[in-house]
Amino acid sequence: MLEGKEVTWTLINSVFSSVLGSLQIGYHTGNMNTPHMMIEEFFNDTWTLRHEKPMPLETLTMLWSLTVSILALGATASALCVGLLADNYGRRSAILIANSLSLLAVAFMGLSKLATSPELLIIGRLVMGFYCGLTMTLVPLYIQELAPIHLRGAFSTTNQLAYTIGIFVGQIMSLENVLGTRKWWPVMLTMSMVPAILQLFILPFCPESPRYLLINCKKEVDAERVLLKLRGTKDVVEEMKEMREEAARLKDLPKVTMYQLFRVPSYRIPMIISLLINASSQLSGYNALINYSTKLFTLAKVGSPTYTTIGVGVVNIIFTIAAVFLVEQAGRRTLLLIGQLVMALCDILLTITIGTLSEVPWMSYPLVLAVFTFVAFYEMGPGPISWYITAELFSQSARPVAMGVASSWNWLNKFFVGMFYQPLRHLIGPYVFLCFAIILLGSFAYTFFRVPETRGRTFEEIAAEFRQADSILMSKL
Repeated sequence: MLEGKEVTWTLINSVFSSVLGSLQIGYHTGNMNTPHMMIEEFFNDTWTLRHEKPMPLETLTMLWSLTVSILALGATASALCVGLLADNYGRRSAILIANSLSLLAVAFMGLSKLATSPELLIIGRLVMGFYCGLTMTLVPLYIQELAPIHLRGAFSTTNQLAYTIGIFVGQIMSLENVLGTRKWWPVMLTMSMVPAILQLFILPFCPESPRYLLINCKKEVDAERVLLKLRGTKDVVEEMKEMREEAARLKDLPKVTMYQLFRVPSYRIPMIISLLINASSQLSGYNALINYSTKLFTLAKVGSPTYTTIGVGVVNIIFTIAAVFLVEQAGRRTLLLIGQLVMALCDILLTITIGTLSEVPWMSYPLVLAVFTFVAFYEMGPGPISWYITAELFSQSARPVAMGVASSWNWLNKFFVGMFYQPLRHLIGPYVFLCFAIILLGSFAYTFFRVPETRGRTFEEIAAEFRQADSILMSKL
């Protein structure tokens, strides 16, 4: 065991094993950027073979946008099933069930070129989306219920760290001198099977969430045994007491439904907060930069645009590591506010630089600076926090379904950006980034006035704050 007792090898191994899922998601976010021309060529060649004429440019643009964004569309649908899986099979087992979808998806994608079938590639991306929607919600849920209160944010941020490492690995593997070639790009798409298989071997030996065992399964002895193993100390009295109190309060309450999340004020307020934070993180322009950065750098005539995109991946990782340490020091609310404001300023700078590139070539330098700064502040605040803030705002009975709804909304907004960024870019040019800036400034104002700090507080304390607000509201009616 490690010094400090509350951070044990059991806890570290459980977190590591679970975030292997987030690594896969990041991999399939980062591996489509660099080889886009070769995959578009595959689409065009297949179309020509079938129709004896090249694919129209507009069709090719929309088909590529669909290929990139359909992952998010699949995730939007599957995230709504998180509550069902997590409550019926447990957090750990649900992650393992979802992992089978990842292996199925890479099989489809890997066979697409051999079968001369763009449809297989698109279906594979869709199935991978189903996997992403489940895993990107289940993993933070599992980690939140394993970690001690004062380290909950830091451990939850490792989910985003694994995601950014996955993006970086995807970018490296998709390089032309690695696997991003006309011959090997289908193999490149299958490489996420390595962490998938590793997770299948390691995660079954990790414990189930003690909160799930006690509150959902009424297995108090098992919950205490797991908690003792996770903490490496015999002093888990306070944590067990807090869980028993929450279990007692929820004992006679009906199961929370999606409808109740928006009908009951004590649920509705945190749900609105969750939805807004998730929407603003995706409608910030981050995914436009991650998915299309190579095209943007090529437009700006940056030397070696592919390697500049790799630089974006490095910045992603460095500042997510910084967030692991900052989130428990600065707090969630502070990092959200700083991130939203700086990202909005970067979007405004991108609007100016892209709009003046043709007349002022040296604007490529502030453009690259804006991209790198944007990514850095996204990863220090809105990026990781948007995935786990919902878990902190809700009690045990509402947490899985609330996280499912918030995650689905997150992925839906990601789909909109992936699908419509390029058409909007052609329609209104650089002003698309000005739209992102306006959304971020509105989110900044809402966060400043309405979002509470959750650092260092138990799930019950946070839920009690919203119940108190509910009581005050009802007394005024």
